[in-house]
Amino acid sequence: MAAPGKKDYYETLGVGRDASADDIKKAYRKLTRKYHPDANPGDAAAEAKYKEINEANEILSDPDKRAQYDQFGYVGDMPPGGGGFGGFGGADFGDLFGDLFGSAFGGAGRRSSNPNAPRRGNDLEYTMSISLEDAYRGISQKIEIPRLETCDRCSGTGAEPGTSAETCPTCNGNGQVQQVVNTPFGQMAQVTTCPQCHGKGKIIKTPCRECKGQGRVRKKHSVEVKIPPGVDTGVRLRVSSQGESGINGGPAGDLFLLIEVKMDKRFQRRGDDLNTTVDIAYPQAALGCEVKIPTFDGQQTLDIPAGTQPGSKLRIKGRGMPRLRGKGNGDMNILVRVSISKNPTAKEKELLAQIADELKVPIRKGKK
Repeated sequence: MAAPGKKDYYETLGVGRDASADDIKKAYRKLTRKYHPDANPGDAAAEAKYKEINEANEILSDPDKRAQYDQFGYVGDMPPGGGGFGGFGGADFGDLFGDLFGSAFGGAGRRSSNPNAPRRGNDLEYTMSISLEDAYRGISQKIEIPRLETCDRCSGTGAEPGTSAETCPTCNGNGQVQQVVNTPFGQMAQVTTCPQCHGKGKIIKTPCRECKGQGRVRKKHSVEVKIPPGVDTGVRLRVSSQGESGINGGPAGDLFLLIEVKMDKRFQRRGDDLNTTVDIAYPQAALGCEVKIPTFDGQQTLDIPAGTQPGSKLRIKGRGMPRLRGKGNGDMNILVRVSISKNPTAKEKELLAQIADELKVPIRKGKK
């Protein structure tokens, strides 16, 4: 459990501390779908929860950050929310000693990161449903995704055109301020987020009326995506730089496509193979025949050998799905079913009786 005042990222994602990377990824995807702002328009609580989920995923999905969080309970120079070592008035020894000796030795301690430095935009995920035939051939398709983009009106500054952001007078643009705290060792300096600019280092007195000072607005973005032949349900494809716009001129995030392949009435997919069935009559099974089998590339002739038994499985090589990470195609597997007429004509009954006599097998006689 996290110390008082600190965020428990495991609790946020609903996973245990021993969760694997896959467990964290699955929990993150499930929660982002539930709390995404587009699924909860105007819901401030859902939006806040969505931000917490992304923050937790950013830490727990990075092995180095997760290791630091597991060891110290936070990542970076200060614990989230300014929490500290339990039992000593909330002071964190690492930061207290760092600030103390950093000042004593000419600023040799840790320095805070620039609040106005460029930051990469968030990645986005889009679930894309396609037909089995589309998965066989591969397709190019335009999709629309909601994402945060740089505000055109203010060019991302957050300030109304004709005005500009001003350096925060409280922190002088550092985004952090020092405050003196009492500890068992006396008074020491503690670094906290600036209460006036909330860590941004700048104050916008006249916010842009389009983005309300955020520098980004949510828009529907159209992008053409290419789906390669052979994809299957669960495949995750990356489209570079099509995620949300960066902050302070940072690069855009990526768009990830999660593929779902719909069921097909004609074929059942098993890996790279396709399975189907064919119905033939008893004489065809006994004497052999040729039948037409549908494939995604047209009709294919299949030879049914004489004496084929009901339930036999035949194969057409190379008529299955393209191999996504290899050459060639899988196979088409055909289950042979022998159909029996439920209402045979008088002539059919006569001929079947003759066959029964020839084979010396008993049948019911005298019934129409």
